[in-house]
Amino acid sequence: MSYDEAPDGWWKEFVAAMPARTAKLAVVRADGSPHVAPVWVDLDGDHIVFMTSADTIKGKAILRDPRVSLCWDDEVPPFSFVTVAGTATTSTDPADLLHWGTRIGGRYMGPDQADAYGQRNAVTPEMLIRVTPTNIVAKRDIAN
Repeated sequence: MSYDEAPDGWWKEFVAAMPARTAKLAVVRADGSPHVAPVWVDLDGDHIVFMTSADTIKGKAILRDPRVSLCWDDEVPPFSFVTVAGTATTSTDPADLLHWGTRIGGRYMGPDQADAYGQRNAVTPEMLIRVTPTNIVAKRDIAN
């Protein structure tokens, strides 16, 4: 894995910070054009985890080509951001979907709604996406 100012692990703190930041996911459509969409994420060690339907543009793109990029940013001065390029794997295991759907739902919507989001997202054609980073760029306080 290559880093640009990220070897200290600060990038994980930034991605995991609360309130949760929505990641912007970039994939390539079948015609070669770019597609960017917001996704709710969580971390599992060094992996980024999120869910999407296999029927969406992003789901179809990941099934066709597992290379993805994600970006998070702090829009308040002095501004910081993290970008992660990596390779995605998918799972449709019902237990994985329920576990991560509940965890991610709770992260973004609060613990009182976690179970409802987990149940809602633990169904076909949802997929769990696990991204293994290959390149990380993390810059903090860039306006200083």
